[in-house]
Amino acid sequence: MKNKKSFLDYMWILSITYFSLGFFNILFAWLGLLAFLTPIIISVLGGGKSYCNIYCGRGQLFNFLGDKLKLSRYKPMPKFLKSNLFRYGFLTFFLTMFGIMLFNTYLVFAGASSLKEVLTLLWTFKLPWEITNPNLVSPWIYQFAFGFYSMMLTSTILGLVTMLLFKPRSWCVYCPMGTMTQLISKAKFNPNK
Repeated sequence: MKNKKSFLDYMWILSITYFSLGFFNILFAWLGLLAFLTPIIISVLGGGKSYCNIYCGRGQLFNFLGDKLKLSRYKPMPKFLKSNLFRYGFLTFFLTMFGIMLFNTYLVFAGASSLKEVLTLLWTFKLPWEITNPNLVSPWIYQFAFGFYSMMLTSTILGLVTMLLFKPRSWCVYCPMGTMTQLISKAKFNPNK
């Protein structure tokens, strides 16, 4: 008897759809806030890491590519990538980059800086990106979209690299959202630890 599939088995399609829509129109990058806020809300409400384990489209995408398409080498990750030092360090770095992105958005909002039509991959490589209708919304809305989409794309590239080199869901070991939800769960359910 075959296992019945549910819509949860196809959450990976949401990840592909998100990135496709973003290439079509950068304003779709704002939808990524759902993947950013939902795990935190679920964790705060007592759901622990259920978002990561059940709903995360990116984790499922890596599983699909690694397991179903056999693109993963299935090698164990180096110990340092699994260490708390690396995970918390990467979370700190990620949150710092997020803060810088928000600050750049604020500068555009305040008129102290102009809109930068660029995607930044791996926090280093800048790809020029032309907006088809720059007058559609305020420049700061575009600025946030460029910054957020860059972060989402960067984290997906890192996940793809670790999926190819190690096990399919290696990214999940050091994913900043997973680390945050784990910290929330520990603080909520083990306040003395």
